[in-house]
Amino acid sequence: MFKRILSEFLGTFILIVCGTGAIVIYKQTGAPSHAGICAVWGALVLALIYSLGEISGAHMNPAVTTAFWVAGRFPAKEIPPYVAAQAAGAIAASALLRYLFPDDILLGATLPSGSELQSFILEVFLMFFLMLVILNVSTGAKEKGITAAIAIGCVVGLEAMFAGPVSGASINPIRSFAPALVSGHLEHIWIYLTAPFAGAFLAVGAHKLLYAEQ
Repeated sequence: MFKRILSEFLGTFILIVCGTGAIVIYKQTGAPSHAGICAVWGALVLALIYSLGEISGAHMNPAVTTAFWVAGRFPAKEIPPYVAAQAAGAIAASALLRYLFPDDILLGATLPSGSELQSFILEVFLMFFLMLVILNVSTGAKEKGITAAIAIGCVVGLEAMFAGPVSGASINPIRSFAPALVSGHLEHIWIYLTAPFAGAFLAVGAHKLLYAEQ
């Protein structure tokens, strides 16, 4: 269990440092482009699943961990340590970015560009799509292997590409909460703390209907 918790901490830490860090650097330097940021997120997820998936499943997302439990693939007693490790990794990552870029206001926090309802619905859909893919390419509660890494990384990059300018394409409660907490910008945070769970749970239901025994 120690190795699995450490894996979730390190995976989430690296994900948030590099992912939200790319957004911070873009705002300061103009590089990478929006497409570059999307590529960073997709490549990050691919690399982390491929490197850590065999250890902890490389969830790096409380909504994914909880959805695996709803799907009957993950024990309830392991949800708290997994989520705690993910939260600690994400907050540590945002704290590091605050130290490195003290003048940045948001630290890569997600904010809706339109109405809250628009972003909420969009985030539910994004997580539904992502979790549906995860359930189909994972083994039990583990996202592992090059096939899973490529499929999930591509979905993350795709969703960031088309939905990022609208809702931020968070698809991860802790990805939004950590920079919001450290930067002190918690406005609209309810969207990103609820929509991913709703989308993930809907995906579990859809997956069960699609693969129900005839």
